[in-house]
Amino acid sequence: MVGTSMTQDMSKHTSQNVAKDKTIKQNGCQKKGIVSRNNVEFQCLDIIDSQFGNPITNFDKDEYITSNLANLKQSLQSTKLNLGFALSLDIDYSGLDPFIESNYSGHTRQFEVGVLDWFARLWEIDTDDYWGYVTSGGSEGNLHGILLGRELFPDGILYASKNSHFSIFKAARLYRMECVTVDTLVSGEIDCADFKAKLLQNKDKPAIVCVTLGTTVKGAIDDVDLVIQTLEECGFKEDRFYIHCDGAMYGLVLPLLKDATPKITFKKPIGSISVSGHKFLACTMPCGIQMTRLKHINVLSREVEYTGSPDATISCSRNGHTPVFLWYALNQKGYFGFKQDFEKCLRNAEYLKGLFKDAGFSVMLNSCSSTVVFERPRDERLVRRWQLSCQGDIAHVIVMPNDKKEKLDDFFRELVESWSSWFEDEGHKPVCVASDIGDDNCACAEHKNKTFIKK
Repeated sequence: MVGTSMTQDMSKHTSQNVAKDKTIKQNGCQKKGIVSRNNVEFQCLDIIDSQFGNPITNFDKDEYITSNLANLKQSLQSTKLNLGFALSLDIDYSGLDPFIESNYSGHTRQFEVGVLDWFARLWEIDTDDYWGYVTSGGSEGNLHGILLGRELFPDGILYASKNSHFSIFKAARLYRMECVTVDTLVSGEIDCADFKAKLLQNKDKPAIVCVTLGTTVKGAIDDVDLVIQTLEECGFKEDRFYIHCDGAMYGLVLPLLKDATPKITFKKPIGSISVSGHKFLACTMPCGIQMTRLKHINVLSREVEYTGSPDATISCSRNGHTPVFLWYALNQKGYFGFKQDFEKCLRNAEYLKGLFKDAGFSVMLNSCSSTVVFERPRDERLVRRWQLSCQGDIAHVIVMPNDKKEKLDDFFRELVESWSSWFEDEGHKPVCVASDIGDDNCACAEHKNKTFIKK
């Protein structure tokens, strides 16, 4: 059965008084970690990934996945005994999902904890020092992160660049927060000179800062190191600011790149990070991961007597299927699999950028980004056919792991044909998009003599 499953607060930790006792058992292909919380024990099903020092050897990963999914299916049968929660089992949705049959769950904590532990290792925070949960998507993670900042600093001011995701500004409205919009550079990343000027105007109030790791239109990555440096230069110590990283796009993949800057890690004074699970993790349902420091979560956690567990989430009841899908994806690909995928995306994005440059078109590609920005096509049929995302005079292609060079070639060939008809037959000229992507990247009549344009 597939639908919205109730998972109470199946988060990793809910208070600082957490005793965690993991015991690893090797029995065939089983790997079980027992987590104790408030005198209640439950399993943590780890992600098997050699990058993070997997202690098990000589076992079959496929069998490990299959056996744990079979155990889940068996445990789901207990749902038939439910009397205490408003839940109907009269409709069978199994025909909608070929992956798991009849998998309405009371909870999938063990899968969720395994997913969270993997991200804790990725973002370099000890498993005893974090709190997190699987969300409905990156936006919920943003709502949660900004709420944490507001609860820690009730009189704080929210700072976000004008290219921040709209969910950040929605959070400001929902929480009745004072919000200061910061200018951006032409690349799309936050302008720390403007950020500094606005911080200095409000030195008497704590700062709650949203850092974006991959803006929606340009794929720009805010420099978290420069943001922290700017805060410190303005006299804000760590006890007077909170940083939430909106990593919906690149929060998963940036830590995989050896030379990526900025480095995304909880070793820096970051308060929380959120990512989407339906982008690079390719989950078939919208979902995400939100993680913060354990010491912060007590400001949100509330005991809920009738569920028998504390809650510190945004959505309360949550989808119990998404942790299983994320757990499955992480086990299938692992650290090196996603690393290879993203490196291929970066190569193919450079390839597509090269096609634009060689043809003399306006184009921009930010560092460590797979978002290729170019002048908006005039043919709306082409825009709809290739499902391009457009804003004003620019459009973009986000190169994902499934976007091979052959697909990019087909797109570009159709784009060139469209442009040829537009310019040659109708006498139009390229629009100046220098204000959107910079003088050096614009191929209009005024800027076409820039050295990057192929003559």
